[in-house]
Amino acid sequence: MSAAAAHLIVFANEKGGSGKSTTAVHTAVALAAAGRRVAAIDLDTRQRTFARYMENREATMRRSGVDLPMPNCETFDPDKGMVIGERLDALAADADIVVVDTPGRDDPHARAAIERADTLVTPINDSFIDLDLIGQVDPETYRIKRPSFYSELVWEARKARARADGGTVDWVLLRNRLQHLEARNMRRVATALGELSKRVGFRVIPGLSERVIYRELFPKGITLLDLNLIGAEAGIAHIAARQELRELVAGFALPDWTSAPKQAPEVAEA
Repeated sequence: MSAAAAHLIVFANEKGGSGKSTTAVHTAVALAAAGRRVAAIDLDTRQRTFARYMENREATMRRSGVDLPMPNCETFDPDKGMVIGERLDALAADADIVVVDTPGRDDPHARAAIERADTLVTPINDSFIDLDLIGQVDPETYRIKRPSFYSELVWEARKARARADGGTVDWVLLRNRLQHLEARNMRRVATALGELSKRVGFRVIPGLSERVIYRELFPKGITLLDLNLIGAEAGIAHIAARQELRELVAGFALPDWTSAPKQAPEVAEA
């Protein structure tokens, strides 16, 4: 596969705490487990959550002697003369999928990555606080008054992408932590998102629920897909979380997803 054909998935949200890095890590590992050649780059030079996760993962493999699916990962550092476009091209040259994790703040390198994205993934907690990033809501009717600054940012990025190569950016909103919401609030958020999606142009898919397991996995750098490989017992909650992950990755509708190798049935099946 040529560099131009590599599919670029950018995880971006200027608001922190949305589960962005956790989702990016699980997506990258799921795709690697399914036989894809996956590269990843962490643009957050300060927090480095994605990169730290991968470092913990490598340490676990050394300790346990078990090989785990592993994307080719690097940390972007402009102070070392790195240029985002050049790094994305270099990673894409030897990958089918390139996963980009961006900082939870406005960042020029993140904006440049969004302009090159094939799939832009924006995880949000399912609340009106997070929704405000995308669109402003009327306090009486809970209807969308107008798109917010982030929607405008993505709109400009889409125009830049179209000018550059005629390509399109598929914008996907992940609704995280759904199961802990009060039902009326969930319906109001869903209605607002549905209205805004038609005006702004994004798809909405379910994300990851709030589960303690995700926080427990980070120190070892493992994911839900690795539990059987390291001999850990998977409980009912873990099985349900893996199902969430299957549905999440399938919802991205990546190229040739249905033809992924069968050695990883937990992520390969639709």
